[in-house]
Amino acid sequence: MSWFDSSFHSTLLQQAVDAFSRLPGVGKRSALRMALYLLKQPCEDVERWGQAFIRLRNEVKYCRVCNMLSDTDICPICTDPERDSALICVVESVRDVMSIELTGQFRGRYHVLGGIISPIDGIGPNDLTIDALIERLGKGGVEEILLALSTTMEGETTSFYLSRKASAFPVRITTIARGVGFGDELESTDEMTLGRAIQNRQPFNP
Repeated sequence: MSWFDSSFHSTLLQQAVDAFSRLPGVGKRSALRMALYLLKQPCEDVERWGQAFIRLRNEVKYCRVCNMLSDTDICPICTDPERDSALICVVESVRDVMSIELTGQFRGRYHVLGGIISPIDGIGPNDLTIDALIERLGKGGVEEILLALSTTMEGETTSFYLSRKASAFPVRITTIARGVGFGDELESTDEMTLGRAIQNRQPFNP
């Protein structure tokens, strides 16, 4: 136990700090500030926050069609009649969907892979929702798939794999324009650059 831990004089406070510090990017000092802040709030507010996190963990679903987070079995994007069902944007994570939606430049639908192929991390095609994507293509009605994956080596490998699998169907395969630099993570790209990359998408050339 460090001097920082031993200075709490409260096991309950220590446990709260330990819990907060497990969050990404939260150190022990930031965790302590959060815990002390909660102690100053009305009990009903803290209980409401706690219930919100519990409900999030227990009740949130993954859309049966696109694998996006949803409160229902099929997400609002997949059920929106104003969205173009002939255009599917393939992304790595739900955060990428959120990033693209913020641009306001895309009116198609999505498919969330849940990761990218990365042999060094033990992630292969069978660990992703690739089979579900191929099943969607097999049902017909899809004219274009937009590969909007991070321009890292793993992202490029995944795009190449998907293009080979999708080539068995009569669909156009495009990728985001290279306003997104090679090696960039999609979620860290600013909205204007990402929006232009979506608008200026180009044929995917493996």
